[in-house]
Amino acid sequence: MINMAEYKYDLKIPKDRIAVLIGKDGCVKNKIEAATDTKINVDSKEGDVFVSGTDSLKLYTTQDVIKAIGRGFNPETALLLLKSDYVFELIDINDYIKGKKSLLRLKGRAIGKEGKSRRIIENLTDTQISIYGKTIGIIGEVGNVMMCKKAIESLLNGSKHSSVYALLEKQKGRKMLDDEIELKK
Repeated sequence: MINMAEYKYDLKIPKDRIAVLIGKDGCVKNKIEAATDTKINVDSKEGDVFVSGTDSLKLYTTQDVIKAIGRGFNPETALLLLKSDYVFELIDINDYIKGKKSLLRLKGRAIGKEGKSRRIIENLTDTQISIYGKTIGIIGEVGNVMMCKKAIESLLNGSKHSSVYALLEKQKGRKMLDDEIELKK
């Protein structure tokens, strides 16, 4: 008889995101558990989440899904991380505060007026972005997430929005050309 080792992770997410993780009548939590063959226990008073399972890779993916929900993503977007080519990247805005620059101003640069900057970057990189607390989360395919991260970091470092968009458009055009060449092979 094979004895399967059980792996465990402990996470902490903001208390105001616990209800989103659990979902109505536990539907989100149950969906994550079913899709990843894991068991999730939530301490809703403290924001502690305990995840266990026998497959370490699925457990790691489950951890990313929970972190993404905790950082402001809706569960449907977070569940995209179950796809093998999707990743979750987290940028700490505090790393970009220099001198008198405020957190609010930097968040505003990433969001843009009425969310315009965020929408443009999402569209040009085919990613999903969540700006929550002191972090900016990105979900998408690996190459797109790296492009998006570079764009956001440029904005946080003070680059002009128009320069960042132009670079993304150029990279997107190059990527489309590469994809077209690949299809012809």
